[in-house]
This record gives sequence, C-alpha cells and structure tokens, in this order.
Amino acid sequence: MPTDRGYEEYVRRLVDHGIAGLGFATQVIHGVLPKGLEEACRNQGLPLVEVPDRTPFIAIIRMVADYLAREEHARAEWSLQAQRAISRAALRPDGLTSILGELERQLHSWVALYDAAGNYVRMPRNRPLPSDLAAEVSARVRDALDLGTRSASHLDVGGQSVTLQTLGRKGSLRGALVLGAIEPLDPARADIVNSVIGLASLALEQARTLDTARRHLRAGVFEQLLDGSTDVAIRTARQVWGQLPRESVLVTVSQQDNPAPNLLEALELLADDYRGAVFYAQRRDQLIVLAGPAHQDRVLELLQRHGAVAGISSPTGINELPNALEEATRALHRAVEVGRAVVAFSELSDGGMLGLLRDEKAGPVARGLLQPLIDYDAAEKTELLETVREWFANNCVWDKTARRLGVHRHTLRNRIDAVGRILGLNLDGMRDRLELYAAVQFLEKT
Repeated sequence: MPTDRGYEEYVRRLVDHGIAGLGFATQVIHGVLPKGLEEACRNQGLPLVEVPDRTPFIAIIRMVADYLAREEHARAEWSLQAQRAISRAALRPDGLTSILGELERQLHSWVALYDAAGNYVRMPRNRPLPSDLAAEVSARVRDALDLGTRSASHLDVGGQSVTLQTLGRKGSLRGALVLGAIEPLDPARADIVNSVIGLASLALEQARTLDTARRHLRAGVFEQLLDGSTDVAIRTARQVWGQLPRESVLVTVSQQDNPAPNLLEALELLADDYRGAVFYAQRRDQLIVLAGPAHQDRVLELLQRHGAVAGISSPTGINELPNALEEATRALHRAVEVGRAVVAFSELSDGGMLGLLRDEKAGPVARGLLQPLIDYDAAEKTELLETVREWFANNCVWDKTARRLGVHRHTLRNRIDAVGRILGLNLDGMRDRLELYAAVQFLEKT
C-alpha cells in the first residue's frame, strides 16, 4: 500500500509529464479511492475521476477519441471557412487592409503592419496597436528589419505573446507583420497566418517592380537637373511625385559600396511623407538626397540609422546642383577620411584653418579648433598640446621627438593618435597635419 509520500511523488510525476487527468478504477482492487491519492491530486491540481467496475475503460477511451475527432473536424471546418474569407478579402480593392482585418476577426487579436523603415502603418477600421506595447514592439520590429533577413520570432512583450514575421526577400525586406494577444498557434491557425503572410508578401512584392521603375525615373530626373534641364525635370517630377524641392536645398551624398538593407525603401517612404520637400536618386555608386533645411535632420537620422556615411553641401538653389554635388562629394570624402558619420562642406570652407588664414581671424579660429585638446589636457592632467608642439618642432620625426620628450616612440605615437581622435583629424595625412600645425602657430600668436 503506497504511503502518502508515495502518492505525492506519483502524482507529481504525472503532472510533470503533462498528464491532464487520472482515472482510478474502484471495486477491482480498491473498494474506494485511496485517501492519500485524493489528497495528492488535490494538492497538485490534477483532476481525479473514479471509474466504477461497471464502466469499462474502453468506453472512456472511445468517448475521448470521439471528442478529439469532433474537435479536429471543427478546426478543419473553421480553417476552410477562414481561408475562404481571407481569399474573398484579397479580391477587394483595398486587398491588403481587408486581409489583415479578416485575420484580426478570425484570430480575435490585433494585427499590426510595419513598413520597410519600421514605421507602424495604421490600417483604417482595424484594431490599433495597444499604446502600452507600441514602443517596445516598434523597437523589436526595427531590430528585425535591420538584420535584412526573413525571420519569424515569438516574443513576450509586456506580458503578451507576440509573433513577429518579416515580409519580403533577404536583403530587401518590405516590412513586418506582428500578431499580438493570442494563444500559441495550433496547426489550423498557423495555416491561416501563413496564408496571410504569403498574400501580404505577394502584395508588397508586386509594388517592388513599380519602385524599381520609379528609381530609374528618379535617376533620370536628377541627371536632367544636373544638365540644367530644370523645367523638364520639374514637369516630369510633378506628374509622379507632385513636385521637386524649389527653394534652398541641402544636397546630401552617401557612398553606396555596400548599401544597407532597406535604406532605399526607407527613403522612398520618407519622400512620400514629405512630398516636394525630399527627393533622392542613385547615381553610380552614390546615393543623393535633396531636402529642405526643415527636413534635413530626418534625412540624417535615417542615413545614420542605416550606418551610412554622408557629406552635406551648403544651402543651394535647384539651379546650382552641380556645384552643390561637388561640395557634398568633397565633404563625403572628408567624412570617410577622418572616420566621421557626417561632415558638412561648411566645416571645410568656414571652420578649417587652411580656409581662414587671415590675420584678423586666424587666432580665434585656431583657439576654436584646439579648444577640445586644451580642455582635455586640463581635465585629464595630460600634456598633449605640448607633445604636439614638440612633434612639429622636430619636423614630425618620431624617434627624435620621443628622445626629446623622454618617452618611447610607441608612447609618442599613441599620444598623437589621441590628439587626432579628440580633434577629429587624420594626422596620418598631410592636409590635417598642416591644419593642426597652422592652428598651433596662430594660437601662440594670440
């Protein structure tokens, strides 16, 4: 006869293995239910069913099998009806919106669609994304899109089960679909979700061909602007995008050796959001963006999010694009040279020592350029500025300078590298060495 402890261990093992209930025959070996078994099942929360000797277990098995068969048939019938409803929704003029709305009704949950830039797309008549989950869900979507690969993941967000599926092709995703507040998907529901993902992906892929054609058209319009055919370019753009930036614009150039996934899709969406104020085009290995000053921060935010290095021109008119493109390209080369994400041409023409060697301005500009180094020396109790002076005094000869300072030449090189990082200069290049040399000389004259 098992002890109470034996019953507890037995029932615990049943629960740990996922057993949903326990049937116990009486009037066969035991006349009544053992008290220890009753207590153990009560403690473990396991349903206990007494099966009298006149009730054959085969009858119970048949009843359960019939129930499971009815449930399976009901799921199959529901799946068939749901598939038909979604297929009908796909034939409506607002196909994608109707498909997602039907999915919400079938799953009794909210469904959220995100575009290629990770922006939430509000669908009319559909349930809104819960406000308390919006920030974290959006962050998870952007992380998934930034990877640039097709993926499906099940997440816990704010205590809710969330399924996230990216849409599109590897390296060129079109968006993401998020399902929330649902139980784990059984096969029938999973089939419905997969059908919707397939239809949504197809709808988004159909727009890809149009996007490619638009990009070719953008490139043609930009070449017209460079050639001076401004009127033709404006008329062409007006028929497709509404208009082009007409007032003072900034030209931003980004190198496209290894384009970031979804950057072009994100720019297309940005251009749609600011019709007439933002225009972009691809030109050989460069990505060029024209934007009004009011929208430039949004352009830079998008480029930096995708890891792009950029150069920015001075404000210019639409008729002066060739000069502005040259300025932005020079600024881009400078950004690559010094390892910065963004460089504006104004920093080269107005802020550089070589562009301002006038006696009345050189001193203040020199101090402005060297101030970060002066502040660093004061805060860290270092003598990097004196090291630079000694380095220049010895014609940048490493060994000679190291001997004069009483340090190893590797220590000297580390100090000079630190100066370059603090000032944003590449001291391996002649131009920046001359810039720093001039700043040190004019600083001593003030």
